[in-house]
Amino acid sequence: MTLDSDRNRPVVVGIDGSEQSLTALRWAARYAAHHRAPLQIVYVIDVPVEYGPGASGPLFDQERLREHGESVVAAGAAAAAEVVGPIADIPIETVAEMGTTVAALRHYSASARLLVVGSRGRGAIRRTLLGSVSTSLARHSDCPVAVIPEQEADSGGRVVVGVDGSACSADAVAIAFEEASQRGARLDAVHAWSEFFRYDSRATMQTEGEALLAESLAGYAEKYPGVEVGRVVVEDKPARAVLDLSATAQLVVVGSRGRGGFSGMTLGSVAQAVLHGAACPLIIARCEARDD
Repeated sequence: MTLDSDRNRPVVVGIDGSEQSLTALRWAARYAAHHRAPLQIVYVIDVPVEYGPGASGPLFDQERLREHGESVVAAGAAAAAEVVGPIADIPIETVAEMGTTVAALRHYSASARLLVVGSRGRGAIRRTLLGSVSTSLARHSDCPVAVIPEQEADSGGRVVVGVDGSACSADAVAIAFEEASQRGARLDAVHAWSEFFRYDSRATMQTEGEALLAESLAGYAEKYPGVEVGRVVVEDKPARAVLDLSATAQLVVVGSRGRGGFSGMTLGSVAQAVLHGAACPLIIARCEARDD
């Protein structure tokens, strides 16, 4: 699913009340406003469970937790309204519900244009959990997933997209061009190749990489004539090539899975490395049933 497949779909952002999630919320609000999409703010009330001698199940005040969740999303909606106000008048919906974070956000991703989460959450344990949340959603979400770091990126930076010729990579390219066009940013498309398990010359592999990149970008110059495009073909590890360019980027886009092998962008290798290493917002393109 690419981002322009259904412009009536909402941008869904998961929040937990932390400063990090507010950064993700502001990014999601700006994104939704610029794309004239509804914004849906979701707070999942994870039910605490205590285990031990004599403990028989969940120990919590459900009403109190729900009231807290409602206050978190209300504050989030107010913050989002301040962000979107100067840009566009878009609907803002809030949801606070009991459940588990991954299951709930995956459910909302089924009808979303984009799912946005922070790279970290509240407290050391929460940070670990949110890292697993973003990784799980990148693998199983039904829409593209944006992971937002603690520090907001320079809005004047480039957009970087990793290209390996796979179906997910094609979706990533489509998203990257749309984002570069909307932001008035330069787009750098990068393809990395390796000589491991190959018996061709470096010159041959470089030429093949340039041809693959050209094929992957074909037609976009006509569709987005205002986007300046840089083409980078290097002998390197794909994740490192993308991360090197991301140092001066406002956004990175990669596919959740690729062709496999050393140049494939598979979650758990390249996408996961970029997920944990990028200092700017990252969008991970999903490929629907092709990717599962």
